[in-house]
Amino acid sequence: MNLRALAAMLGLAAAVAAQEARPKMELSFSKSIEIALAPEGNTKVQLAGEAIRQAQARKAEARSALLPNVDAAWTAQSFTMDLATFGLQISLPPGFHIPTFVGPISTYDLRATATQTVFDLSTIRRLQSSGAQVAAAKLDSEQSRVQAAALAGKAYMNAARAETAVETAVANVELADKLLKLAQAQKDAGTATGLDITRAEVQRQTEKQHLIAAREDRETSRLNLLRAMNLTLDLDFELTDQLKYEPVEIPDAVKAVATAIGNRPDLKAQIERERSAKLSSDAAKFERLPSVAAFGNYGDIGVDPTILRPTRTAGVSVRFPIFDGGRRDAQRAEASSQLRSEGIRTRDARQQAELEVRTSIEALRSADEQARVSMDALQLSEKELAQAQRRYENGVAIHLEVTDAQTRLARARETKDSAVYGQRAARIDLAAALGDIHEITR
Repeated sequence: MNLRALAAMLGLAAAVAAQEARPKMELSFSKSIEIALAPEGNTKVQLAGEAIRQAQARKAEARSALLPNVDAAWTAQSFTMDLATFGLQISLPPGFHIPTFVGPISTYDLRATATQTVFDLSTIRRLQSSGAQVAAAKLDSEQSRVQAAALAGKAYMNAARAETAVETAVANVELADKLLKLAQAQKDAGTATGLDITRAEVQRQTEKQHLIAAREDRETSRLNLLRAMNLTLDLDFELTDQLKYEPVEIPDAVKAVATAIGNRPDLKAQIERERSAKLSSDAAKFERLPSVAAFGNYGDIGVDPTILRPTRTAGVSVRFPIFDGGRRDAQRAEASSQLRSEGIRTRDARQQAELEVRTSIEALRSADEQARVSMDALQLSEKELAQAQRRYENGVAIHLEVTDAQTRLARARETKDSAVYGQRAARIDLAAALGDIHEITR
């Protein structure tokens, strides 16, 4: 063995040892949602936070139009001027002459200028519109949290289902081994044939294939859970909450719809966006009103930096819009169209919320019934297999009867796991449709 191969083996052994030494993180259902909702958790939650900051920045920009604007400047200039270019002609007695060319002259000016909007209703409406956009962004962030909680919750339940599926597949393989040994014992006793053993071996291989697929599904579901929480995909963890059936009370559809319309952050956000569009439309209309602004400047000016004289200017200006080439009319038409569009979106959002609530209730009702039926079917399948085994051991049934019962039991176990997961997922979907993040974490 060369040194390179030895180093590779030592490195692999060290990596395996480090992996085994790293402790597993215990992860509960509520903990997974808590991680997803953390500031560095789910990507949608992070992006929603950035959207709030952007909306707040736009509001501050809109507010600046109503706040004082102060500038300071230091100006040094040198200029010349030809008075004749201004048409100045001065008649003087003979012998007197005033030069028409003046300069060069140097001046120095240190000055502060300030402007302040006194009244501009259009700008005020724009500020109010940006405030509504901030409120909408915050509500969108709440909706992102609801969606992130639902995504993490369903990912956790799916990972728990996959864990249970592996345990079920292992139990099915063990059962297949047990029945294969039973077939061999019956053959040795002269009450079974080689075909019975072959059937048992085929059944065992089939269950092993299901076990391989279940293990692959488990790894995929664990990766999806880590992705939903925005954690590194090589993190090792252990689920502390198992997939189990819990009966639920199906809510009244009318009351649930009313709750969703009052609670859902996305619907509230859309209402704020419609209010923002209304304020923007008002701002476009109010641009035709006069606006008042105050202005002033104060500074020192002179031809010598050491000898400067104070000067000032102060005043008030009133602006009367008269004609702008149709710009304001176009802005009003656009703002009115945006307002109508937001109204359409608001009505659609209400209808969508009602649709999601009603379909979620029906899905939960169906999933709950399927879960209860699947558990009853599992109990019957277990009884059927036990009876088939006794009949086979007593020589009154063929092995095919046992194999069929074994297959139905294996599938009944898988169906029960899927049905229980479907019921838990439907509960999460209904809580998300109601906009209730606390119900998701229960």
